[in-house]
Formats: sequence, structure tokens, C-alpha cells
Amino acid sequence: MPPLSDTQIPPFSLKGLDHIVLRTPDAAALIEFYVTVLGAVVEREIPQFKIVQLRAGRSLIDIIGVEEVLAAPNVRNIDHFCLRIEPWDEGALMDHLRQHGLTVEESGIRYGAEGNGPSIYIKDPESNVVELKGPPSD
Repeated sequence: MPPLSDTQIPPFSLKGLDHIVLRTPDAAALIEFYVTVLGAVVEREIPQFKIVQLRAGRSLIDIIGVEEVLAAPNVRNIDHFCLRIEPWDEGALMDHLRQHGLTVEESGIRYGAEGNGPSIYIKDPESNVVELKGPPSD
């Protein structure tokens, strides 16, 4: 693979996986698995959105209870995953994404493994939702 040009070099570095969001019609079973079998710890619950956030080391596993059956074609159980990036220079980040033909689906301040901070959502070539999250702002 040839070296990246200056316009291809991201204006940030990846710091790691902040969190992953799993959708399931049986949230209790999934939570029990990650807590009992893998040792995750319940960090917080947001009942109005049917979300339970589990601490997995420096990352989070978010479990969302859904009504729909996930076995249908084109229905994925991964809602999105989040990559922690630094530094957070929104202008440079937006320019970089536009140069690669990407549009921001959503942006705002959201809770992640390190607390509340800026984030944006994009889609990869397979239509997976990827959240890019900056450092905590609280």
C-alpha cells in the first residue's frame, strides 16, 4: 500500500474503542452473560431508552432492549460502535471527512466511557454506524 498523502492523513489519532451498542430482544440474558461470564459491571441504566451500560475495563458495552426480532434480513444487532479520537478539532475533522466523501449523520455531546464529550456519527462502506468521540468535556 502506498504511503498516505497529506490530505489523507487524519487530523486525529485513534485512542481505542470507547463503546459498542448491542440491540437485543432479550436484554436480561445479554446483560447476565457479560456480567456473569465476562465480568463486566453495570455502570448505569437509562430506563426510558431501555439502555444498560456495562463497564468493560476502559470501555463500555451498551445493551439496548428492542421489541423487533433481529433475525430478519438486513436487521443488525450492532447499533453502532464508537472510537475515541484525539485531538478534537471539529473543523479539521469535518474537512477530512468531506475529502473522503463522508457526511456527518449526527453530532452532539454524548456520554461515553470517559464521560460526556463531543461526538459525530458517520457510516463506513458497509453502512455500519461509527461514532467518533472526542475527550470528555465535563
